[in-house]
Amino acid sequence: MDNIVKIPALCTISSRRKQGFTLLESMVAIAVVGILTAIALPSINNFLVKMRVDNEISEMQRLLLTARNMAINTGRNTTVCPLTSGVCTTNWQNEISVFTNGDNAVATNNTFADPDALIKVKDAIKTGDRLQFTNVSVIYAPSGQLITAQGSFSYCPQNADEASRGIDLSISGRSYISSDTDNDGKDENRNGNEIACI
Repeated sequence: MDNIVKIPALCTISSRRKQGFTLLESMVAIAVVGILTAIALPSINNFLVKMRVDNEISEMQRLLLTARNMAINTGRNTTVCPLTSGVCTTNWQNEISVFTNGDNAVATNNTFADPDALIKVKDAIKTGDRLQFTNVSVIYAPSGQLITAQGSFSYCPQNADEASRGIDLSISGRSYISSDTDNDGKDENRNGNEIACI
């Protein structure tokens, strides 16, 4: 019996029950989370607005590129406009359609009717935001050039005009996205003018 080695207890179990957080600890944690949220929320909102504007402008430029490529590839005039009952309107914040003229390669009207072919439809923008354009429609010739006059798109987010972006269309049919050329936090068009929201 003398050869038995006694192993000391590695831990002792406290008779006190674990109670979790105290009320004071919980209140301090909530206060810290509230302060951090108040500091971060404006930055998060600005980031979300900027991402929405960037996505809409990129999608609009892709739509214009699709229309220009269709005109070149099909040899038919291709129109980009918001359609209501088959007629182009100036409500650019609504769905925007791309269609080719089916009957006549040189048709330049602002209507969609059989045998015109609908190519693509872009969803409406967020309610409250504005997409403005200087013309009723954009019509590309088979050469890729504009039949309609050159113009400018302006995307203006609700209550954040400083985050506005734009697209300039040249008579050659090329589109150019605005950028902040003078590093003032606001985008300028190709002429150096800030994107205006009316």
